[in-house]
Amino acid sequence: MECALDKTEKENWKEVIPNRKDVLLEYGDEFKDYLVLSERKNGLTQLRVLKKDGSDYYIKFDEPVYAAGIGSNPDYTGKTLRYNYTSLTTPNSVYDYDLLKKDKKLMKQQEVVGGYDPKDYVTERLFATAKDGTKVPIAIVYKKGFVKNGKSPLLLYAYGSYGSSTEASFSSQRLSLLNRGFAFAITNIRGGQEMGRQWYEDGKLMKKKNTFTDFIAAGEYLVDQKYTSKAHLYANGGSAGGLLMGAIVNMAPDLWHGVIADVPFVDVVNTMLDESIPLTTNEFDEWGNPKKKDAYYYMKSYSPYENVEQKAYPNMLVTTGLHDSQVQYFEPAKWVAKLRATKTDKNILLLKTNMAFGHGGASGRFDYLKDVALRWAFLFTLEGIEK
Repeated sequence: MECALDKTEKENWKEVIPNRKDVLLEYGDEFKDYLVLSERKNGLTQLRVLKKDGSDYYIKFDEPVYAAGIGSNPDYTGKTLRYNYTSLTTPNSVYDYDLLKKDKKLMKQQEVVGGYDPKDYVTERLFATAKDGTKVPIAIVYKKGFVKNGKSPLLLYAYGSYGSSTEASFSSQRLSLLNRGFAFAITNIRGGQEMGRQWYEDGKLMKKKNTFTDFIAAGEYLVDQKYTSKAHLYANGGSAGGLLMGAIVNMAPDLWHGVIADVPFVDVVNTMLDESIPLTTNEFDEWGNPKKKDAYYYMKSYSPYENVEQKAYPNMLVTTGLHDSQVQYFEPAKWVAKLRATKTDKNILLLKTNMAFGHGGASGRFDYLKDVALRWAFLFTLEGIEK
């Protein structure tokens, strides 16, 4: 809405951007002659330029899946938009875009040491079909020469909570996987906000299980399309994404050869009943209040710790930090203990407790690479990759 500075009452408001159910308006930056909006539609961020005469256009991006965002633009009278751009194959980049001429200039790009050519890698955008018919986006990247015969390893990642959108961004760490034959995929399951506000609403509270079944549907689709097979499919998620990992190994244990659960929120009912934990009451809007009967039984029906059963589970690596204030270390510890006492398989089940770190992992400049190396070593061991 807009209004005069001296007439701010509601009756003086004039609509500038109407509500659209299929578009999530994320951010806006105003220039003297332009208004630039960051809009998310169909899971992708689009930068929309509105002119004073009412006309508009979208900045074009050439890749099937990417992440873009408005940068710092302190000059109100300027006609150049600075924006950030990245993709699964394009390192983090900064562009200056001429709003009048509609052309861009690369100002800065993340250096990838050791030599990197984006033309050596392929990215695709796919859609899996969830149990209720909903189309769930998947972004995937692999090295050229990757054969879709079901024999290649694939790591599937997701978060899916709090309306947090997982971007298809570049990671130099990921090259260690891709160069050894892995494909890497991100799926934008419900509980995030990639497909609009309703995408979040349909993956929280009493609809939380959509988050888990969407992820399983994505895994099944990748197997069905022969990007991988059950013998080579891996899953990873952290924190609330660790809850996702706990849920999917209970619900579809035979779909995954290995699962990495980082600082996983796996004891949902007990944690949400303890209001002495600083974050708990604020989380009622996300998970529900278990003091209410319906919420209690719904949470209990998916909480990973509550649903461990006497059956075979995939190979698993579970990480936690002694000083984690968001997911206390004893949650994953008791979950792993229950799994060890209950599961019927002889697969690997590792618990790594870092005695110096908290929820975000290592804080040293290079220490975090040790955590990455541990995850990749776990995957490579399961795949028999020795170098």
